[in-house]
Amino acid sequence: MFGRIVTKVAGVGVAASAAGVLVHRSLVRGRDARLLRVDGDRGVDEQYFTRIGGIEQWLSVRGDDVSNPVLVEVHGGPGSVTSIFTARTRAWEEHFTLVRWDMRGAGKTLRRGGAQGQGELTYQRLYQDALEVVDHVRARLGVERVVLVGHSLGTGFGVRLIRDHPERFSAYVGIDQNIYDGGRDGSAYKELLERLRAAGRDKQVAEVEAMGPDQRVWTAEQHALYHRYVMAGNPESFAALKSAVLPSLWFSPLHSLPDLSAFFQGMKLSARIFPDTATFDDWADGTRFEVPFFVFQGAHDLVTPPGRARRFFDDVEAPVKHFELVEDAAHFAAYTHPDRFLALLLDRVRPQLSPV
Repeated sequence: MFGRIVTKVAGVGVAASAAGVLVHRSLVRGRDARLLRVDGDRGVDEQYFTRIGGIEQWLSVRGDDVSNPVLVEVHGGPGSVTSIFTARTRAWEEHFTLVRWDMRGAGKTLRRGGAQGQGELTYQRLYQDALEVVDHVRARLGVERVVLVGHSLGTGFGVRLIRDHPERFSAYVGIDQNIYDGGRDGSAYKELLERLRAAGRDKQVAEVEAMGPDQRVWTAEQHALYHRYVMAGNPESFAALKSAVLPSLWFSPLHSLPDLSAFFQGMKLSARIFPDTATFDDWADGTRFEVPFFVFQGAHDLVTPPGRARRFFDDVEAPVKHFELVEDAAHFAAYTHPDRFLALLLDRVRPQLSPV
């Protein structure tokens, strides 16, 4: 099944034999592995497990010059690790030291300890893990502050981390910024129903209607189902899934075939943290931040709607702030348009960073 999906989605372009698919995968992975080589005495290329929150968790630290600013990326999903995009974002590492972390319950961290070895899988536990990862990176690389980059669900951790611990961060960058409002805004729920009705998907309409608009009472399974329908019902985000996410996963030089299985297992397992976020209210928690605050949002994103992100951003007080839509993009905007995202980092974020 997975072989057929990858053949279609990744555009493998070979006869649909498992052997042909795997040979092509090997060739592309080899090419990308050469692309990922970090040469020179100033570079860093480390992938390792370290003890975070009582369990072994996986980190990647890569960059062409360790004197560059450090970006710590907190992935979304839940369970959707961004380490799969390493080849697509190779150019970022010329200007920044990029740290990626597979959260507990996701990716290589999940594969290392197994589902039973992940410990407590709650939003608060992941928040504490994220803080510990930041401190680990600061100590390992010898820097006082890092740039925190949150993606999608990871932006929820991001705004809380920089609000609570600004002394650790030189800037915040939200990609596909996810804004919680305590359940007040039901527009995305209504829009999903309208799209499903227009497409004649009566079974899905009935399922979404049965949930009701109040996400605070949904189960983890209902949250996961809702997000799956939103992604599938947003043509631009679904196109990003086909053109960037699945090919990146399939061809990643850092990910073996068992790692691919762990990726999907992690997304399912990590869904249990959804209910923890349903009552969050970013406005009530505070819109004042002590670090430069940047949001780069896909203009056509229905998963994390840009309108809601813009409303929150407009209320933000920060030393410097900037909001920019990435046109022709939806969810995963930074990974479908990595060069454009890098230009935003260099033009908007880098000038606000003090020398290392």
